[in-house]
Amino acid sequence: MVDSTTGKSVSTTRPTEGDSRAAIADKDRSFLEKVLVEGGFSDPYEARDFTEVVFRIMRDLMTTEAADRVADELHEEVMPTEDKTLQLEVTDLWKDTNPLVGFLSRVRPPWQGPGIFKIDSDRFFFRAANEGGLERTAEDRETACKQAVKAVFSATKAELSEERIQEISTWLPEAGVRELWGQA
Repeated sequence: MVDSTTGKSVSTTRPTEGDSRAAIADKDRSFLEKVLVEGGFSDPYEARDFTEVVFRIMRDLMTTEAADRVADELHEEVMPTEDKTLQLEVTDLWKDTNPLVGFLSRVRPPWQGPGIFKIDSDRFFFRAANEGGLERTAEDRETACKQAVKAVFSATKAELSEERIQEISTWLPEAGVRELWGQA
């Protein structure tokens, strides 16, 4: 990653114990930098793509009105960069880039009610790992997925009001995902 003020390459990894580099405070990191570092991604494009998947799953659980309230609060720049593919706001990641899927998600009910296909925590993590393209071994895939989802949750919560954080919590599956949201 390149520092926009100095033009020099900057490491996005956390300094290790004994490392003389100062850690960048979480509050000073951009949204995508938080996801990149905390989620263990190798580049900002992987972090962006995974974030879009997690956001899609979250929107699937919510009403259109609730999803719109979340979108209204997500207006921070994703990452200061010269790269035009990353020059967007967090709300751009929240909205679906596929026009057909975006339309269908606005007209169908949330996937959390009686008689409706339900997304539980296992399905949430399964979708995130598969659709997000996590290519790790089977043993660490679950752990890596939870770490990456938690990174997205943490970065997202930093952008939202307490009211919106609580509202999202009510839409998430009770076991697993809701607990991870609370920990993030």
